Amino acid sequence: MKTLLLIDAHAMIHRAYHALPPTLTASDGTPTNAIYGFFLMLQKVLIDFKPTHLAVCFDTPKPTFRKELFKEYQAKRPPMEDTLKVQIPKIKELLDKGGVTRLEKEGFEADDVIGTLAEKQKEGFDRVLIVTGDRDLLQLTDEKVFLIAPKKGVTNFDLFTPHEVKKKFGVDPEHIPDYKALAGDASDGYNTARGIGPKTAQKLLEQYPTIEELLSHLESIENLKWRNILSEHKDQIILFKKIATIVCDVEINPPRSQLAFAGFRDEMKEELRKLELFSLVNKLYENMNHTPVKKDEPKKEENPDQIDLFS
Repeated sequence: MKTLLLIDAHAMIHRAYHALPPTLTASDGTPTNAIYGFFLMLQKVLIDFKPTHLAVCFDTPKPTFRKELFKEYQAKRPPMEDTLKVQIPKIKELLDKGGVTRLEKEGFEADDVIGTLAEKQKEGFDRVLIVTGDRDLLQLTDEKVFLIAPKKGVTNFDLFTPHEVKKKFGVDPEHIPDYKALAGDASDGYNTARGIGPKTAQKLLEQYPTIEELLSHLESIENLKWRNILSEHKDQIILFKKIATIVCDVEINPPRSQLAFAGFRDEMKEELRKLELFSLVNKLYENMNHTPVKKDEPKKEENPDQIDLFS
């Protein structure tokens, strides 16, 4: 199976950092828990899904267009701890030495880079898998694009297909931005229509799948309270749909050959040893058994179901 694996780096690094004890350090005191956890998660999905192509996508320090639209966007998130901050450059260095394509774009989040790659590249693959703890990316799922979300610790994951998204949130993937625009998102620092929660948002979107349709038919909303809330917060709702919508046309589109992956280069091995992550070296180099796939291998004519995703 020709598979493109896209990693939401910061989401997974944060997950790793908080899942593993801060006592995990090198003998000189260098913190390594985020490094270890991130590569452990990466190793897990590489073994489970055997991607032929791989890209790890990062946020950048530069404020994004979302921050320009709404100054309070993500403002309440706590600042990154120093012991985490120092590990991110090292993870980038390790990925570079390992021969893994690393992508980022100033003014945009990793979500947007991932959305763009999924949109521009998916026709050349049997499937595109996105690894992230950020549920915003659920809006990208379709018949070829699936999301893998950490469930517990650093080696357990849930798989989201469009069916699973609809089952969990009551809306189709493409309407996740509409859902968020109504229900709000505390982690991103906004609550657009106070008084309308997730269940109410689902009910309203069952009647009108998009907020544009909903807001143009306010007179048909029987619940007077809901109607007043929607009318009062109309501008905010429209703004936050824009903020919640992942951009899929960022000016970034590396050639497929740049994304090809058949295992980590040996240069990364020595860097891991310097950090005294010897067990990680064994996991990434001895236990992977990752077999290279010929780049010119013809595409199989098949339509994989959910079980095939794990083959």
